[in-house]
Amino acid sequence: MKTFSKFITAHAKAIVAIWLILFIVMVVFAIQLPSKLQGDGFFVEADHTYVTNELAKTFDLPTDTVLVVFDPAEDKKIQDTLHKLDAIEDIHSIQSPLEDVTLQKDGIAYAMVHFNNDVENLPEVVKEVRSLIEDEGVSITGGPVISEDINAASQKDLASAEAIGLPIAIVVLLLAFGTVVAAILPILIGVVTVVTAFGILTLLSGNVNLSIFVLNIVPMLGLALSIDFALLFINRYREERGHASNAQAIQTAIQTAGRSIIFSAVCVMIGLGAMIVIDVEIFHNIALGGTIVVLLAVISGLTLLPATMMLLGDRLNKWRILRVKPGGTNRWRGFAGFVMKRPVTIVIVALLLLGIGMIPLKDIRLTIPQVDSLPTKYDARAAYDKLDDTFGLGDTSTLYLLAERKEGWDDGEAKNIIYTMQEKLLDDPLVDKVSTIYTTANIKTPEELSASLEIPQAAQQLTAILNTFSKDTQLFIPITLNVAGSSAAAQDFARTWMDKDLGVDFALGGQAKFNQEIFDEIANKIFLAVSIIIVSTFFILMLAFRSILIPIKAIIMNIIGLSSAFGILVYIFQYGHFGLEAASIVLIIPVIVFCLVFGLSMDYEVFLISRIQEEYLKGSDNTRATIDGLTSTSRIITSAALIMIVITGAFAFTDVMPVKQIGVGIAIAVAIDATIIRLMLVPSLMKLFGDWNWWLPFAKKNK
Repeated sequence: MKTFSKFITAHAKAIVAIWLILFIVMVVFAIQLPSKLQGDGFFVEADHTYVTNELAKTFDLPTDTVLVVFDPAEDKKIQDTLHKLDAIEDIHSIQSPLEDVTLQKDGIAYAMVHFNNDVENLPEVVKEVRSLIEDEGVSITGGPVISEDINAASQKDLASAEAIGLPIAIVVLLLAFGTVVAAILPILIGVVTVVTAFGILTLLSGNVNLSIFVLNIVPMLGLALSIDFALLFINRYREERGHASNAQAIQTAIQTAGRSIIFSAVCVMIGLGAMIVIDVEIFHNIALGGTIVVLLAVISGLTLLPATMMLLGDRLNKWRILRVKPGGTNRWRGFAGFVMKRPVTIVIVALLLLGIGMIPLKDIRLTIPQVDSLPTKYDARAAYDKLDDTFGLGDTSTLYLLAERKEGWDDGEAKNIIYTMQEKLLDDPLVDKVSTIYTTANIKTPEELSASLEIPQAAQQLTAILNTFSKDTQLFIPITLNVAGSSAAAQDFARTWMDKDLGVDFALGGQAKFNQEIFDEIANKIFLAVSIIIVSTFFILMLAFRSILIPIKAIIMNIIGLSSAFGILVYIFQYGHFGLEAASIVLIIPVIVFCLVFGLSMDYEVFLISRIQEEYLKGSDNTRATIDGLTSTSRIITSAALIMIVITGAFAFTDVMPVKQIGVGIAIAVAIDATIIRLMLVPSLMKLFGDWNWWLPFAKKNK
């Protein structure tokens, strides 16, 4: 690091110039990112995808549908609106409520607009549909519309969160540093980091499908970490500047704080990398986007930040607002002494507080985000809710059974197989309806079907129906369930029926199957992801501190703290407190918050324990070392945590529910970690375990 630090101070102008050019270039690409994002990232390559693609390719069943809602249902308005839509070339077909009476009820009607499966730019087509139906009383909803609105809301959310979070972050930095220049510099570094990450993601978007949630996760993580890293770096620089030249102080900061920054980033990237084992697209997106922005935060924090500080010199302290006392204040020392005198009491109180936070966790209900990701003020959400209330769209769900038989489906044995599958399905209490040649033509038995096919007049009609459901070696059967596709019962149905022996090879598709695959993939891989994080963290901390007990305590405390954070999240969102509409916890939230916060919390752990270890190795006893370490790091840990809370917590005021829950979840977890864990439990346990904290088998004594 010495050679690297000297290089940075020697070539500061060139480094700043390179970053400036890179920033300008990346701005051009970054502004294109929103148009490159598609879908919510809930995608897994499994049976549902296979069935959906085969139905589209073989049977020409549309995969994307928009619902046009008419309230009130006026025949002329319906006719005029559908006539306008005829001009859109990408529309496959339209089911009109004027022709299908089931699409009208209680003065409300809706048309189902199906799109061609080869549509290249569906969001643009959705915008075109929206522009053609601006009449009062007409609105649109459905999957493509909801995705488009979530994309627009995500962009709005990002601007809103920045407008709330950044000014508060500047205030926190002013309190930490006392000068305007020192407070603004970390913000600028964070902006450069996030914009550069956006530019890189735009360049990668041609080869990788990126979900719309990347637009919020990347800046949330990038700004918070960049500012945290800058806070740590500038604080260390100021400690050195009192007795060293500007260049020497920067070099020392790179060699000391720089190591902590790199270690912190590695811990976060381990958490991000662990998500890759879960084969769901959104986790891959967050792992990719998060790793890029964290890596850039390290690079900018160790190159652009010190190079800029080198050029600024003592102008870093320009425009002083207030005088900031050194880190080891009497107030923090008094607090540290209070904790060390009552370790047992502090541990009991801390665990009691964390335990209370865990109580709601028993009621946690996880779901895959649907239309409820949008607030009711969006037309797509309001229109869907109206249809759901009137027609009960969410009360039932449809699965598609796709069967394959190499002999085809025209012979007598095939017709017996179809009938057998139909009857087995109808015997299931969750099945309301099964669509086959028998149910469609109102034929009771295979024998009756064979007899009817012998009649020329009936044969032509029956053959047409049979061809609707079968092509060559493939046959599909729509299955209507009397439960919602998002329900646990529907998922159990899909899971159970995949193990049935129906006499032919088959696969299932549909919302229930899609949900089941996502849930099972996460359930099957989450233990592996968590194990990777825990094992990696254990060995990193063990090597860093040459201790067995410190990493074990850190891991256990992190798990307890995160469990309490999840409980509070359930209390806020699922119970519907603080003016929020009651909503289930989005399935990905526990995974994302655990993976991210587990890595972030190691930053504070290492910063605190490193200073304690430093004092211990100098000759202080365990108690004195803990007091000195807590005193010297508490202010900076509190400031860094507050920055993280402000940046992520600002997303509590956004519209898209998954983003809101991620932001609040991270903010709560970091708040718990930086206060109850880091300032209460860690020093108390350090006191109780004494010199055993530094025990490592088969190693020479640290002291």
